[in-house]
Amino acid sequence: MPFSLPSDYLSNVSNFKIIESTLREGEQFANAFFDTETKIRIAKALDDFGVEYIELTSPASSEQSRLDCEKICSLGLKAKILTHVRCNMQDAKIAVDTGVDGLDIVIGTSPQLMQHSHGKSMDYIRETALEVVQFVKSKGLEVRFSSEDSFRSDLVDLLNIYSAVDKIGVNRVGIAESGLFAAASEQTSKRISITSKLHEPPLAIEDLVADAVEVHIPFNNPVTGFCAFTHKAGIHAKAIIANPTTYEIINPADFGMTRYVHFTSRLTGWNAIKSRVSQLGLEMTDSQIKQCTTRIKAMADIRKLAIEDTDAIIHTFYENLYLGHGEEKPLLENMTPEERKKFAKKEAELSREPESKELDEVVEHQTDLLATNGIDSSNGVKTLNGEVAAAT
Repeated sequence: MPFSLPSDYLSNVSNFKIIESTLREGEQFANAFFDTETKIRIAKALDDFGVEYIELTSPASSEQSRLDCEKICSLGLKAKILTHVRCNMQDAKIAVDTGVDGLDIVIGTSPQLMQHSHGKSMDYIRETALEVVQFVKSKGLEVRFSSEDSFRSDLVDLLNIYSAVDKIGVNRVGIAESGLFAAASEQTSKRISITSKLHEPPLAIEDLVADAVEVHIPFNNPVTGFCAFTHKAGIHAKAIIANPTTYEIINPADFGMTRYVHFTSRLTGWNAIKSRVSQLGLEMTDSQIKQCTTRIKAMADIRKLAIEDTDAIIHTFYENLYLGHGEEKPLLENMTPEERKKFAKKEAELSREPESKELDEVVEHQTDLLATNGIDSSNGVKTLNGEVAAAT
């Protein structure tokens, strides 16, 4: 089945939940200023999108952060509300009082952060973590414990502290790495993760957040950039048209996106043109489409083609098939004299190529049959393509 995961009964990859941190991590972006109204709009959009958890800025950060946290907790969203706090009792108590469903607790565990950030020893970190986790658990809330700057932390220290919080029932542990990716997290807001329960299109959420932080979404953005699901090369287009999973591991429709098979360049293959001919409601044999494709590619060697240009070439080519010699219309009306000259030269070159001459003869024969016998229809085209014979 398209876009389905391979059957692996030992894999746990499908057992996941999304913790979406735009309202925490995204607020750290340089241009970000999320007022209460904006936070509510983003939270509701994420909830409609289907995320299981929405993570908010620590209510201990400021009075307005605390009030915003309380406000979002009171919205009655389907998603659970989390907040991200330092590993100390004061922050934990403030967070619990806002009405959140859970706390994400974090503290630096690398020698660098222990010396230059909070100044605490690993023994102190362990004891404080146990105290805070037990307190949160006693309130009936979920709790995650995360080490920070994990890659520069001592592995034995990490294993010891994870083991300790696991024994008292922590729900999740996190391995946060701020050092290597600090620049990236400061430069961009978090991306929406993949889910199969889409309600609110992710594009709408991304636009909402992009407007709030005053940035433009790049055209080549993964998944949600307008070029993310564009296929241009001929061999790619053929496979995508036959089965999208050949070059796409996710379904663009799941993200409110549309697949686009490019058909207006010198790289265009005849399968892409065949798909476009069908979309335009025209009936042409495969040989006719192949001949049309050679004209489109020749024109694309001369000038950049827009969709309207290629559609015009297809329509005019189709009309010219049934016109007498000398009555054919120019494939494009808006060509400059220089472009007409170059295209005429290319057509002359094509007419001298053995493969092209053979194709021209086949097209002429098929067109005569369709016109003379009045089988200018889908059945006639299928007959000439050999599809009816193959089916029987």
